[in-house]
Amino acid sequence: MAFTTTKPITASEKSRHIIRLLEEHGQDDYIGEDISQLEHCLQAADRAKRAHSRDDVTIAALLHDIGQFLPANLLSEQIRELKSAHDSVSVGRVGHEVIGEHYLRSLGFGETVCRLVGSHVAAKRYLTAIDPAYYATLSSASKKSLQFQGGPFEGKELEAFMRDPLSEDMIMLRKWDDAAKIVGIVDEIPGLREYEVLIEKHLAGTSSKI
Repeated sequence: MAFTTTKPITASEKSRHIIRLLEEHGQDDYIGEDISQLEHCLQAADRAKRAHSRDDVTIAALLHDIGQFLPANLLSEQIRELKSAHDSVSVGRVGHEVIGEHYLRSLGFGETVCRLVGSHVAAKRYLTAIDPAYYATLSSASKKSLQFQGGPFEGKELEAFMRDPLSEDMIMLRKWDDAAKIVGIVDEIPGLREYEVLIEKHLAGTSSKI
């Protein structure tokens, strides 16, 4: 059954919508790993919580890969075109971070959440540029995807990333992303429903500023 195209309006509706989206479309295997995409996202969010991160950073950790499994009927024409242009040569979906950022922004998520979701690939490119040892820690799937993501940053791209006021959060999110691949701990970390109120509170706060 296709995911509903009815656009959620209230913060509560949007939060339930996101939770259902993750539940229904996050069950596929995480590329190159023995866990599901949902398990990966929950592990990343749990690491953010354990680090006493701000709520918007924790939400970004939970939703950082949402563009990997967002169903086509929820994508704008622009994003569908981006996805279809690259799927045939990608590991996952080239531009999934852009897809996720675009979709979350359309639902009214705050700019920090959206930018962090949109930049976790950039953080990998930054870390591989400044730390050769970091590259050695990447999984084979992550190394392969790096080729399609532009490779390590150089020159102006590297400088621009370092100047970004969110760069430290971007780097931490990337490290949680890398570490969130442990098999068999799904029953040891908070479940998806435990983030529903957090997301609703965030969305209610952003809507009050519009």
